[in-house]
Amino acid sequence: MIQVSIIGSGNVAQHLIKAFSQTTEIGLVQVFSRKPELLTSLVPNDKIISNYNLLKAVDLLIIAVTDNAIAGVSDQIPFENQLVVHTSGSVSMDALNSKNHQGVFYPLQTFSVSKEVDFNIIPICLEATTEKDYQILETIAKSISEVVYHINSEQRKALHVAAVFVSNFVNYLYQIGNEICHENDLPFDILKPLITETANKIKTLSPAQAQTGPAKRNDTQTINAHLSFLKNDNQKEIYKLLTKSIIDNGKKL
Repeated sequence: MIQVSIIGSGNVAQHLIKAFSQTTEIGLVQVFSRKPELLTSLVPNDKIISNYNLLKAVDLLIIAVTDNAIAGVSDQIPFENQLVVHTSGSVSMDALNSKNHQGVFYPLQTFSVSKEVDFNIIPICLEATTEKDYQILETIAKSISEVVYHINSEQRKALHVAAVFVSNFVNYLYQIGNEICHENDLPFDILKPLITETANKIKTLSPAQAQTGPAKRNDTQTINAHLSFLKNDNQKEIYKLLTKSIIDNGKKL
């Protein structure tokens, strides 16, 4: 059994704790948190610590904290020559203190504490400085997911930017759609089958093939009607920018 500890108690940390609890290949030794109350329903009290000096040496220590805190947290670890990884999509492996073996264990998914996920289908992107360390990470990743990739730091930066476009930005567009529905006494639920079908399309089509709508058709009459309808300047500017981008992209194809 591989011994693992986690530093952090946020979205990623809590989902990793749940995933590790469902496999017999991983033994969760400790979880470090400044807010132990967030973990009491997931981890026995005797495994929750709030003092770095109480950390035990393990096969893998996972730092699952905000990007800005990763370097500072890695400096606090009270031992050397242990395998330490972070879970960030945008932070270099080199941000970790070099007194320990460095690595990355990046689950590519949007996590919310209140929403359960199937970790078995979540891609886990791995990076390590040695083949031995990589093998440990791969064994752990494959114990909770069927989708594991070897991704270097530069590739991971590109992947994280792409993920922001396809997840965070798209979700913000859902928010705009929800606002428009609310302002016009419409239920947002009426759009959910459309959202689902649009997402399902790219399982069999490329995004370019799946693109539809007035911008794709360069339907200026409909576009102008939409712009006249929108009263919110932010919504109008986003509509214009995305419409122009889709039209310009169509000219390149």
